[in-house]
Amino acid sequence: MSHTLRAVADGSEELIDSKVEVHDRKQFELKLEYQPSGLDPQSQYLVEMLLFVPRSLNIDPATWSREHFYRDLHNYVRLKTPVLSFDELLSGEHSPLVQLERRVPLGLLGPVSEVIYDAKMLACVVRGAQRRFARGMRRECRQLLRGAETDQCAPPESPEQLLALARGSVRGTQEVLRRFRLVCAQLVAKYPLGDRAAAALRLVDEYLSLLVEQYFRRIVVQMEAMPHNGVYTELRRELMDVVVADEQYRRLNGLPSVIEPEGDNEDYTQRVGFLKKFCMNILFLKVQRSAQRKAWEEMLFALAAGGSMAFALGVGLFAQSRYPQASFNFFLLAVVGYMFKDRLKEGLRRLLSDYAGRFLYERRTRILDPVTQDEVGLCRERLDYDDSVVVPEEVARLRAKDDQVTVAQGELAESVIRYRKKISLESEMLPRLGDGLVSGVTDIIRLNIGRLLHDMDDPEYELDYVDLDDFSVAKLRMPKSYHVDVAFRFSVDDGAHRRTTVQLTRLVLDRNGIKRMRELAPETVVTQTKPVGAPADALSRAV
Repeated sequence: MSHTLRAVADGSEELIDSKVEVHDRKQFELKLEYQPSGLDPQSQYLVEMLLFVPRSLNIDPATWSREHFYRDLHNYVRLKTPVLSFDELLSGEHSPLVQLERRVPLGLLGPVSEVIYDAKMLACVVRGAQRRFARGMRRECRQLLRGAETDQCAPPESPEQLLALARGSVRGTQEVLRRFRLVCAQLVAKYPLGDRAAAALRLVDEYLSLLVEQYFRRIVVQMEAMPHNGVYTELRRELMDVVVADEQYRRLNGLPSVIEPEGDNEDYTQRVGFLKKFCMNILFLKVQRSAQRKAWEEMLFALAAGGSMAFALGVGLFAQSRYPQASFNFFLLAVVGYMFKDRLKEGLRRLLSDYAGRFLYERRTRILDPVTQDEVGLCRERLDYDDSVVVPEEVARLRAKDDQVTVAQGELAESVIRYRKKISLESEMLPRLGDGLVSGVTDIIRLNIGRLLHDMDDPEYELDYVDLDDFSVAKLRMPKSYHVDVAFRFSVDDGAHRRTTVQLTRLVLDRNGIKRMRELAPETVVTQTKPVGAPADALSRAV
């Protein structure tokens, strides 16, 4: 489930793109892409996630504390991968491949780290191009199949369009690989790069080869429902020829990233994961977390201690003025004063902590450029439970469309957890792409829902069934599941562009984890502000 917010300013620019999906049986993932317009020095994003959990799962601040929730929450922040087509990769001014090639004849090698950076960036950009190619092929295949299912003949040029799209990607990919391998050989032969840099170039070469194999094989699998004759068979063979050629290339170079149909391929999966992390780590930003709320709470606790001490001291001075210090009455008042002082201190601590929780964020994260150490942005997070949560009206309205949810809100108890994340990005600190646009930031949030599974019943239960023909009795085994609604609220403030949207999904869980995710309500714009100077019709198109 993917949605995009757009604003109108010198064209149509993405402000925020959201994608919610199941990552594995125990985790779901929210992927956000922030794209500042660059018109305002600072862009602010507010992400709210509300979990509506049935009380039967026994979730409250004691069973799923703030510390454990943040421990189950995994966050990754990186720069958005630059978007370049194969033509731009081969000849564009800002193509990492072109920049690598320029270092050879001019003798402008520069720092070795820049060579490695360009090579890794090439792998990231090629991965993005291959992903867009796979999506385009899937879309074309679906259109052709939809035409066949509705007894409508696909346009005559459709198969040719499919073939042209695939062949364009094949040619572009092969040319990128050829030129990259050539420039790597020239750099290694001409300059003393060192063992580390030479190994990095070989790893990038291997990853590029694996990308070709993975995406081209995936496209052939997607074409399984297409006819097995004519241009479709020809296209399958062309794609698989490239896959086999690159697999043979890795085999001849003694690389372990070759699939063995009869083996367990453990080395292959480990190698693929390692190469992906190695090449994409240049995009990840550095984060420095601190407990913002804790520092303020310590100050408030000091005030609580001072107030209770003032009370105890007042009682002591009163007792001293009324009774001799050696008397029983003085002793009794001093003890009672200390007792009340101790309880007053704890009561003030709880009161001030609850009060601070309404306004203070619990975690503060600085987002830094790992190279320059400049602060790119600031992130603040907080967590609220049940009575502290005010469910936004637009979220409650979306949930009210379901009778089951309506009853649960009124008669059946449920626990509500709200996670809020406020991000401020400094546009001037973000790198700019070749066309002058500010580079976006990708924010990946994964939540492990393992704690929700602790108090679930068995995933199946039996039901007696009577056959109406012979009245025989049998046992039917039926799956048992629990529904957890998850609402998302995204707010953007980018100068004149302000937008708030909501989205509602449902997690279907059993004791083994997440069975599936359903979209109850697609992302809906609830508030918006017209950009300065934008015509009304353009704004309506943006919505």
